[in-house]
Amino acid sequence: MDTMKKDPVCKMSVDEDEALSTECDGMVYYFCSEGCRDVFLRTKACKLPRTSYDLIIIGGGPAGMTAGVYAATLKMDALLITKDLGGQAIDSTKIENYMGYDFITGPELIEKFKYQLIHSYYLNHLMSEVERIESAGGGFLITTSELKKYFARTLIIATGMSRRRLGVPGEEKFQRKGVFYGNIQDVSFVQGEDVAVVGGGNTALQIVENLHTVARKIHLVSTTQLTADPAVIERVRGFRNFHEYTGYNVVEFKGDATLSGITVRKKAEKDELHIPVKGVFIAIGLHPNSSLVSHLVEINERGEIVIEPDCSTSRRGIFAAGDVTNAFGKRIIIASGEGAKAALAARQYVLGLRRKSS
Repeated sequence: MDTMKKDPVCKMSVDEDEALSTECDGMVYYFCSEGCRDVFLRTKACKLPRTSYDLIIIGGGPAGMTAGVYAATLKMDALLITKDLGGQAIDSTKIENYMGYDFITGPELIEKFKYQLIHSYYLNHLMSEVERIESAGGGFLITTSELKKYFARTLIIATGMSRRRLGVPGEEKFQRKGVFYGNIQDVSFVQGEDVAVVGGGNTALQIVENLHTVARKIHLVSTTQLTADPAVIERVRGFRNFHEYTGYNVVEFKGDATLSGITVRKKAEKDELHIPVKGVFIAIGLHPNSSLVSHLVEINERGEIVIEPDCSTSRRGIFAAGDVTNAFGKRIIIASGEGAKAALAARQYVLGLRRKSS
C-alpha cells in the first residue's frame, strides 16, 4: 500500500505513517512539519494563499538551505522555492572535514540541513521549479512550473550547477537504465557487473574507489590525461580490476531495454572499440544553472553569476550564492558560508528599502 502523500503547502512527499496530520472539511491532510501545518491552517482561515514576500530564495542545495535557515533566524519574511533538496551534495558519498564532522556522507549532511530548515528554524518553502524571473514594480515576479506567480522585493539565487552530459547517441535513452551522473547510492544495480566511469578528475576517481569492491571490472574512459590528485591516481591504478582508456571518447551507448555496452574511439583515430558494461558513471564536470537570471545580472565567460564580496550582483535586489557564482572554491562548506552571507546581505537590503519608504 502506498503511504506517500503530498504536503498541500510545500508539495513535499511525506509518509502518512510518520507525517503530522490534521483533518479539515472532512479531509485528512499530511505535512512535513509543524510549520507547514500552521501555514495550512492560517490559509484555510483567511482563504488567501501567500504570494508576496520580502525575500525569495531559489535553490535547495547547501547554499540555498543555509540561506533559508539564516533568513528564518533573522525573522525575515521569506520563501524558499526549489525542485528538490540537496543539490549536487546528495550524490557525495564521502565528505571529509566539513566543520563538526571528520567524515559524513552527502545524504546524511543534507538530512541535517533539511531538519534545520523545516523543523528547527522553519521557513516557508515550496517544492517546485522556477521557470521565469522578471522585474516587476519595485521587485521581482517569479513564475513556477505550475504557472503560479510570486512577488519578492529581493532574491537570492542559489541554483547551483548541473552535471555536464556527453551528448552522444543513446545517452538520453539509457538514463537511470544504466547511465548515471556521479555516484548512485544503491550500487546493487552493478554488483558483480562490468562498469565504465567517464572522466579523469577527482570525482571520477572517487567513483572508481567506491565501485572497486563492488564491480567485476571498471573501465575508466578519459579524453585527457588524468587530472585527479596524484595520490588518488596512484591508489586507483593499483586496483586489480581497473582498466584505463586515456585519450578515448565515448561515441555511443548501446543496449535494448537497458544499457549493455559502450563504444569508444581513440582520439584522431578511426578504429572503434566496444566495451560490454551494465552501468556507466559520467563525471565530466559541471555547468552553472544561471540561465534564469542571465538577462538580469552579469554572467562571466564560464556562465557563473558575478558577485561582490557581499554576494550582491550587478542588479540591485538580486543576490547569489554557492556554485552558481564566481566565488572561489566549489565546496559544500564554501557554498554554505556564501548562503549565510547572502541572507545577511539581503536582510540589510530589505531594511534599507524600509528606511527609504518610511
